[in-house]
Amino acid sequence: MDYPGNLFVVAAPSGAGKSSLVKALMEVDALVRPSVSHTTREPRGQEKDGREYHFIGHPTFDAMVAEDGFVEWAHVHGNRYGTSRQAIEQRIAEGHDVVLEIDWQGALQIKQRFANAILVFVLPPSWDELRARLTRRGEDSPEVIELRLANAREELAQARHFDYVIINEVFERALFDLKAIVHAQRLKFSAQARARAETFQALDIL
Repeated sequence: MDYPGNLFVVAAPSGAGKSSLVKALMEVDALVRPSVSHTTREPRGQEKDGREYHFIGHPTFDAMVAEDGFVEWAHVHGNRYGTSRQAIEQRIAEGHDVVLEIDWQGALQIKQRFANAILVFVLPPSWDELRARLTRRGEDSPEVIELRLANAREELAQARHFDYVIINEVFERALFDLKAIVHAQRLKFSAQARARAETFQALDIL
């Protein structure tokens, strides 16, 4: 199904900086709206329910899966994460640009459901820098950091399936790249035809 809004999906291994990039994008581009995922994990740091994630228990998550309430869901680092189908469809149907930050499994599931979704993968500049970032944020034990690094090897291998790749070496440059992707997508013929249908019709283009 075609929608007037664009759906951007950003994935990356833990520590690559996707959350910071998506947050900065929304601060400079008011037309991009977030989609808040559901998760069974506990909140970290200053996270609040309904802002970073909807934090729910396993029974509630199971019920949403049974009701086909998720457009995608996956196991990540021992927890489950899912994206509400209703929330996504409603926002892009209203013409909003929506950005999702999820794991690669969920991103590929999204692409199967929404053919026009734009997939963006964020890479770290090196393994040493990825380890350093995970250590600096001080949220995980050494054992969890090693698990995240081990998982990252599988995750990085999936970047070839994405439409765009950003290397987050210098944050400002990576943010510029992400903004460029969003802006370029809005200027594609199909996106412009959806968003500015009346103009296209008036010009006898459609």
